[in-house]
Amino acid sequence: MAWIRTVDPAGAEGLLKQIYDAAVRRAGKVFNVVRLQSLRPKVLRASTQLYLELMHAPEGALTRAQREMIAVVVSAANGCHY
Repeated sequence: MAWIRTVDPAGAEGLLKQIYDAAVRRAGKVFNVVRLQSLRPKVLRASTQLYLELMHAPEGALTRAQREMIAVVVSAANGCHY
């Protein structure tokens, strides 16, 4: 299994702390998929903005539930628990 250094939420500062705090407000915790990008907070911010736009934006032909269902099926097909 790979080992990737990450910043724990307790040690986050500046932009990373802001991103982590927002993640906790949204999801109740900071998931590992977010922590994986913690060494590059600007990249994490851009990634999070892209995710929110894709999954939460009101525009588009798909509902939020449909988007989530597609994500679940793709994750299952790829053997990924995210």
